[in-house]
Amino acid sequence: MLTDRQTRSFLDPQVLSRLAAVPLLARRPMQGNVSGRHSSPHRGSSVEFAEYRKYVPGDDLRRLDWRAYGRSDRFYVKEFEADTNLRLILVIDTSGSMGFGSGSLNKIEYARKIAGTLGYLASQQGDAVGVTCAAEGIVKHIPAKQSPAHLRLIFDTIEEAVPNGPTQLVQVLHELSETVRQRAFVVVISDFFMPPAELSGCFQHLRFRRHDVALFHLLDPLEISFTFHRPMRFVDMEGGPSIFAEPSDIAERYGKALEQYLSELKQVVLESAVDYQRVQINEDYEQVLLQFLIRRTQTRGLR
Repeated sequence: MLTDRQTRSFLDPQVLSRLAAVPLLARRPMQGNVSGRHSSPHRGSSVEFAEYRKYVPGDDLRRLDWRAYGRSDRFYVKEFEADTNLRLILVIDTSGSMGFGSGSLNKIEYARKIAGTLGYLASQQGDAVGVTCAAEGIVKHIPAKQSPAHLRLIFDTIEEAVPNGPTQLVQVLHELSETVRQRAFVVVISDFFMPPAELSGCFQHLRFRRHDVALFHLLDPLEISFTFHRPMRFVDMEGGPSIFAEPSDIAERYGKALEQYLSELKQVVLESAVDYQRVQINEDYEQVLLQFLIRRTQTRGLR
């Protein structure tokens, strides 16, 4: 099933086989080079009827609707939805905090599974795939293309992603908004440890450029529950100062700060109309992706 003979720790052939039964769909019209399964902003001649429009000289006479002419004594042309392939841009946060994990997987390992699986599914349905690793700027950027050799390059990039340094994800997303010229499906995988107000601007920028945007917000269960039972040193994995504290002394303040952060982020997501999924990294990633794929089939065509 896999064209890449190299074993990839983040790819499970059985998971790929099961998820392949559900298409990866864009919610917004896409622009591609070959026919595919995604709505296009242009009209074409697929089987799904779109609308009538008045005949103008030069139109293909085979598309005239003679029944409409018989009813109205006017010439009308049938238009249909044109289908196209999409460009999937996987944006992986590789800043230092993505190295954290209290269980069997850390965030970057979980992100590899999400990104690798989506990249494979997109490639199998004829879509172009690209990847951007973001930390203190763009660490690596592979433009979207569609070929088995290119997919191997995507997998190599995902596999070699190492969490390090501070995050400049907001600036990277602003840059991608301008440099990815054609409409794309942009999937961002991050813990989004930055002010929600700053994220709002880059999400709006991506939407203004007519990209379809989906977010996977990765959180470790300990970041939610804060169940620490002894004094310890809390280290900023992105280079900031460390703090030695008694967890019981700061748990209440931490809980309030987390609640406020998640509430503000939820508001940003609603205002930006992006596809958002909060994930705890002890969840089964197959079920996370299955819910994501099914939800997109149900909301196809929403703006």
